[in-house]
Order: sequence, then C-alpha cells, then structure tokens
Amino acid sequence: MSDLFPARADIDLDAIASNLGVVRDAVEGQKLLGVVKADAYGHGRAECARALLGAGADYLGVAQVAEALNLREEVGAGPRILAWIYAPGADLEAALAADIELSVGAFWALDQLAVAARSTGITARIHLKADTGMARGGFNLQDLPEAARRIRGLVAEGVFELQGLWSHLARADDVDCGLTEIQIERFEEARSTVKAAGLDPVLCHLAASGGALWHPGARYDMVRPGIVLYGLSPNPNHRTAAQMGLKAAMTLSADLIVDREVPAGTGVSYGHTAHTEEDTRLGVVPLGYADGIDRKASNVAPLVINSQPTKIMGRVCMDQFVVTLPEGATAGDRAYLFGDVGAGLPTADDWAEAMGTIGYEVVTRLGARVPRRYHGEG
Repeated sequence: MSDLFPARADIDLDAIASNLGVVRDAVEGQKLLGVVKADAYGHGRAECARALLGAGADYLGVAQVAEALNLREEVGAGPRILAWIYAPGADLEAALAADIELSVGAFWALDQLAVAARSTGITARIHLKADTGMARGGFNLQDLPEAARRIRGLVAEGVFELQGLWSHLARADDVDCGLTEIQIERFEEARSTVKAAGLDPVLCHLAASGGALWHPGARYDMVRPGIVLYGLSPNPNHRTAAQMGLKAAMTLSADLIVDREVPAGTGVSYGHTAHTEEDTRLGVVPLGYADGIDRKASNVAPLVINSQPTKIMGRVCMDQFVVTLPEGATAGDRAYLFGDVGAGLPTADDWAEAMGTIGYEVVTRLGARVPRRYHGEG
C-alpha cells in the first residue's frame, strides 16, 4: 500500500554509519551509545539500530522502556540496551527478562526495581542517574549519598549491578555559556560520592551529541550521540552538519499532484494568508500537518523542484500544501522538502530555521503514514 502514497522518506543507512564514524573520529576511544529513541528520531528504529550495531555501536539507547522491549525483539539477544523512562507500577520484570539496562534516578525506582529483581531472580543492571543541572531526571546531589548507600546494599545482595553513573548536559550546544563546565564539576562530585560509598560503576557517561563533539572534558567512558547520527547539527549556528562532515540520513519528497495557472491577486490556501502578485503557476504537494509538516512552515519553508528552489505558499493543510512552481514543473514531478546539502537540497536545519524551531523536531515529527524506504547497508 505504501506504493500508493505519493510521498516518501528515503533513509540512507550508510549515512548513519558514516555519521557514527564522525563521532568515533572526534572522541578518544570512548564507547559509543547510539540513541534510537522516538523511532530513531523519525527514521525507523529497527533499521537504524541494526545499521548502528553494524557500524560498531557498543550500546543502543531509548527513552521509554516500552521502546526498549520492542527494540530487543528487533535486534535480538546480545546488544546492550539502556532505557531511562518508566513510571511507578511499570512492568520492570519484563524489562529485566529482556536484558534491558535501566536508569535509576528516584528512590521509588530503586525500591520497585529491587522488587522486580528479587521476584525474577535476575540481577538488574542499573545506571545511577545524578541531576547535575537539568532539573529533570536523576537524584539531587544531596540525596545521592543515601541512594548510593542503598545501592551498595543491593549490589552486595546480588540484586543490582552498577553498570553506569550518568547525567545529562543542559546547554552543551551553547559552547561558550560555561554551564557545561559547571555540570562536569557536579558530575565529579557525584563520582566522588559514589566512590565513597564503595561503588565502582563500569561506565561513567555524561555527553550526548554536543557534549561528545564540543566538550572533551565531558566524554568520560562513553558518549551518547543522537541527532548527529541522523546528519543534523546540535547547533547549526555554531557548526553546521556539513562543516562537521555529517550526512543527512533522511530525504523527504513527494510527487506534485496539481499544477495550475492562477491570475494575480489569487488568495492561496486556508485563510488566504498569501496572494499571488502576478499570474503564477502553483503546484500542490501531498503532505500536511497530519504527516508532521508543521503549520509554522506556512509561507516560509523551502523546497526544491526540478533542481530549482521554491517555497510553500499559503497555509499548510492537513494533507497537502501549495507551492509556487518553477518554470516547466508539472504534476508528477518530484518536490524535495529536505535532505542533504551535498545533493543541493534544503536541510532539516533549514526548515527549522524558517519555522523558529530545531532540526530535531522537523525529522522526529514526520508522521507514521509517510513510507520510509531504506538504502545502503549501514
């Protein structure tokens, strides 16, 4: 049925493998955790995970435990998987049975995971999370001594294995703000606290994409690249993806379904937020906000048709939007929304700039009904 859908996202698995190589070349021998949460940022979790493992990733990471359980089925036994979001009452026994490593950043999580480990007889491999400056997840530093004391007892009992100590950087993409250096200091405090409790985590990890590439002091034993694996920059105002040698993994395109001539003064799409200034040829692209094309792209987002630049005209609708057509373009020609700059296309970061958001959102929001087609071996 996907052949009937007039749009598609082409996913280049070789680009994903190449982007992992860019991170590997930038760091200093640290292990690599490839983040495939949110359906691999909209690119397809199973296919991207296999590509990353084939390219040498040491770990895979997802946010939700439900994602981790699906991922285990997709990649099979063996690959290391870390998950970090679950709520009180979650089926942690299923996670342990599937050999999922779990983050622990709250006392209730310690208690419930210990119950699950005792019930199953499976030692829980945990990553102790400390909050060093996000005010989001993880133990406050003042609570860490008590958490470490409890974990030490559970490790001695054989209920837990302390696989990792970790945290997350709040402003690694803002290279000169100074907060990352403060968070590194706090992470060092957390390491000292854990060590003083008699614990020795196998891996300490703090850096995601921006931290891995731009903050050597945050790399520790493992880095957790995410957005860069898919060929986008954590901060294109600092360095673009192309400047870092990254390749866009996703090319989003669609067949034009309408071409028409309209006179000057014609109002276009809902609300007539745009009017033609002269006789104009318009086309219709069959993608809309039901597919993740944000209404903020209305009147601003760039496209390429027949190697010529154009942009959206009028409001994005649920299933389609209007564009001004380059000379000679007709229904059936391919309209390219974004892809790799090396192919002469706008990038997801270009779309993000036009809409006042970030490239992460542009690719991650792509709707499930848009077929993904995979190329390369990864």
